[in-house]
Amino acid sequence: MVVQEVTDRVRVVIAEDSVLLREGLTRLLTDRGHDVVAGVGDGEALVKLVAGLADEGALPDVVVADVRMPPTHTDEGVRAAVRLRKEYPGLGVLVLSQYVEEQYATELLAGSSRGVGYLLKDRVAEVREFVDAVVRVAGGGTALDPEVVQQLLGRSRQQDVLANLTPREREVLGLMAEGRTNSAIARQLVVSDGAVEKHISNIFLKLGLSPSDGDHRRVLAVLTYLKS
Repeated sequence: MVVQEVTDRVRVVIAEDSVLLREGLTRLLTDRGHDVVAGVGDGEALVKLVAGLADEGALPDVVVADVRMPPTHTDEGVRAAVRLRKEYPGLGVLVLSQYVEEQYATELLAGSSRGVGYLLKDRVAEVREFVDAVVRVAGGGTALDPEVVQQLLGRSRQQDVLANLTPREREVLGLMAEGRTNSAIARQLVVSDGAVEKHISNIFLKLGLSPSDGDHRRVLAVLTYLKS
């Protein structure tokens, strides 16, 4: 298998209680030139590890954590992720889940809109997409699974705002939430880059996001729907 080298190397900590999956994720990332600095099997160990690295001035770029970890296998992983986002705003956090768990996704997305991701574990099989998501979150971007986006947008309480968007604009917004670039959205929808830019401009206008909001408008557009 030929593995493409990367230019943007990131430092990753993996929190996953399944040793097999943890080793698999490590292999996927290291084979593509990234540094997995440590791996742990529970949420408390994750918090202690990151705190120790921070004290040494070696905070990782991103943490990849399972939602459910020991001892109860309920919400230890996402609780640790939320705590780390609050304590280390510059730390990217990418959470993996077996299913779309709306409460956890919404809690993770609350507050700061930078450096956050929520993917279903099935998405790991799409190796390039998974690695791209890790890099994107490490760089302060977002990476939301299409199924997560669909469910959260569909259940949003802000249906009055959602109703103002055309079906195509909602489709574009969903792809934006996944972290896709304009060019990637254009390829997905088989339209021109200019058409995508027009749709995004309309979305910003309908959501009341002014140019002064800068690059964060993309994330703010998504969070408008995801926040309860």
